[in-house]
Amino acid sequence: MELSIKGRNALITGGSLGIGRAIAKAFVEAGANVAIVARRQDALDDAKAEIGTAGDGKVVTISADIATAKGCADAFTQAEQALGSVDVLVNNAGSSARSPFPDITDEDWQADIDLKLFAAIRLGRLAFPEMKARKWGRIINVLNTGAKAPPAEGAPTAVTRAAGMALTKVLAGEGAAANVLVNSLHVGRIESDQWVKRHAAENKGRSLEEFYEEMGATLPMGRVGTAQEFANAAVFLASDAGSYITGTAINVDGGLSPVV
Repeated sequence: MELSIKGRNALITGGSLGIGRAIAKAFVEAGANVAIVARRQDALDDAKAEIGTAGDGKVVTISADIATAKGCADAFTQAEQALGSVDVLVNNAGSSARSPFPDITDEDWQADIDLKLFAAIRLGRLAFPEMKARKWGRIINVLNTGAKAPPAEGAPTAVTRAAGMALTKVLAGEGAAANVLVNSLHVGRIESDQWVKRHAAENKGRSLEEFYEEMGATLPMGRVGTAQEFANAAVFLASDAGSYITGTAINVDGGLSPVV
C-alpha cells in the first residue's frame, strides 16, 4: 500500500529537529506541502535543506514561539499565507521536563502547560473550524507514553501530556461527523535530539550508538525506535488510508508502555 497525502498542506510544530523534522520529511515524500515551526531560524534553515530533498512539495519555515498566544496566531497566519488552507496540524513541539513533584515551581508548571497544552489548544482552535467547513482535516497530537502511565517524578510532562490525550478525544468527538480526524501518537524511546542532549550531558565514555544500545536493551523489542518509524505512523494517520481512525491514542514505543 502506497501512502499519499499529495496536495495537502501541513503545519508541524517543533519541525526543525528530531521527530518533527522526520514527520515533515515523510510528509513531503508523500506529496504534501509543509510549514515547519520552531524558534531558531538557523535550525529551520538546516531542516528545510534536508526536507526539501524528499519530494516536490513546498517547504516553508516559520520562526515563532508557540508557547505564546501571539506565536501561535503568527505561525498559523504565516502557514496559511504561504500554503493556503491548513489540512493537517501536527502538534509536536515539546520537551521532556520532569522532576520530583515538590521541586516543580509554578513557573515550571506554567511553561510546560503553555508549550505542550495551550499551543495545541490555540492552534487547534484556529485550524478546527476551517477543517470542519471543508469536511476534511487531520490533527495529530504527539504525546508520550507517560500520558497513559504517568511515572513517579514524571511531572510536569506526564500531566500536560495526559491533558493532551483528553483534548484529542474531545476534538475527535466534535470533528468526526465532518471528517476531521484527531488522534495522538505516543513516543516511547525514539532517537531524537533530546536523547542526543542527554547523552552529551551524561556521556560516561559511551558513544551515542552505545548509549542507544544500552537503552534499547531494556525495551521489549530490544532496540530504540527511529524518528522515521515514528513518522511513518504520522503519514498513515494523515492519509486517506487512515480514514476510519479517530479518537485513538497509538503507542509508537516498541512495546514500552504497560498500557494499550
